[in-house]
Amino acid sequence: MYWQKTFTAPGMRPPTHVDMTGACSGSYTDFSGNIGIVGTPVIDAGTGTMYFVARSTTGNAFVQFLHAVKIVDGSEIPGSPMQITASSTGNGDGSVNGVISFDAQRQNQRQGLTLLNGVVYVTFSSHCDWGPYHGWILGYDASTAQQRVVYNDTPNGYAGGMWESGTGMAADADGNLYVVTGNGTVGDAGDPTSPTNRGSSALKLTPTGSTLRVASYFTPFNYQFLNDNDLDYGGMGAFLIPNSGLYMTGGKDGNLYLLNKDAMGGYLPSSNQVQQVVPLSSNANMHCQAAYYKGSSKEFVYVWSENDPLRAIPFDRASNLLSPPGQVVSSAAGPTGQSGAVLSVSSNTSQDGTGILWASYASSGDAEHTVSPGILRAFDANDVSKELWNNQRSPRDAAGNYAKFAAPTIANGHVYLPTFSNRVVVYGLR
Repeated sequence: MYWQKTFTAPGMRPPTHVDMTGACSGSYTDFSGNIGIVGTPVIDAGTGTMYFVARSTTGNAFVQFLHAVKIVDGSEIPGSPMQITASSTGNGDGSVNGVISFDAQRQNQRQGLTLLNGVVYVTFSSHCDWGPYHGWILGYDASTAQQRVVYNDTPNGYAGGMWESGTGMAADADGNLYVVTGNGTVGDAGDPTSPTNRGSSALKLTPTGSTLRVASYFTPFNYQFLNDNDLDYGGMGAFLIPNSGLYMTGGKDGNLYLLNKDAMGGYLPSSNQVQQVVPLSSNANMHCQAAYYKGSSKEFVYVWSENDPLRAIPFDRASNLLSPPGQVVSSAAGPTGQSGAVLSVSSNTSQDGTGILWASYASSGDAEHTVSPGILRAFDANDVSKELWNNQRSPRDAAGNYAKFAAPTIANGHVYLPTFSNRVVVYGLR
């Protein structure tokens, strides 16, 4: 071990699920232990600085701090830690005299952080839709930790949290950010196309001064039905398909949505004006993280939702569409309940025969509200019907309990698997 530090605020402790007194009607169990550092940190490789959010409480007071630390020794950079506070103008849920203030207890920092053009972006959702809450995006200077950007996606409404099963926001070379929001207010003052409130929407956001501007968006035509039945958009991790103008997203309604990232489709009350909608099974609620791989001739997106098989869906460059008829489906037993698989891909560039799809998920039980045993599987990325290995074939390879929304990381010929068994398990060739 190189170093170990606690980032709990002095005189305080990490919050736990029992501190979220109003979440899930007082029976909140999405977290089993401490709620300290949740969103995946982001590292600036050039400066060797890691950024993450840590939460603390006394039981009465709650705080969240952005930390920027040197990865070699854990020391804070000047200006860090920075307490997270924010306010926006609006008459939405929880507003006082036309101002909405950030609530460090209710706002859940679940998505991974995003570093773009010298700004660290931090997003927020909620604990079990415990309001009042909003979808906040806060940007901090990567060098000084000073706040530079404040954006609230429902200033005159409610909710709109950013979830994406823990996946961070995507970004393009032009400096735009891409995110999908969950259930919440759509539109403003009777106009569902207003950019002011954009719950249940995919967003293209452009930094503008000290905030973000909605440059393009898509909202499903049946968003109200989705909201009413807790099938809201924004559950699945979303990503930009490399070397294309396409943004792939997924909702709890069991649909994949392929969007033109620059003209997402907006909102129409009768239909979805998007590039493509690919329905999976009706029980696929998409609490999962998708992945992508391009070999010398084949190109796939991978999705493994709960209650649905692992799917490798070809992406056709000629049509710029997914090709469901050509999909490869695995027969391996998959995740159930309300927590899907998190996926990663490793390969030696696009060399055929080197691509491996890694999948981590709860091997039994429902990881949404309970700690469950986990499994790590490896599949041929060009043919996911072929399983190469899994860590339950030999007792010595067992990892322990599944770490929800924490994807396996591949580096230097090893696979690093986080667990809820108080250890990181590392796999490699013997």
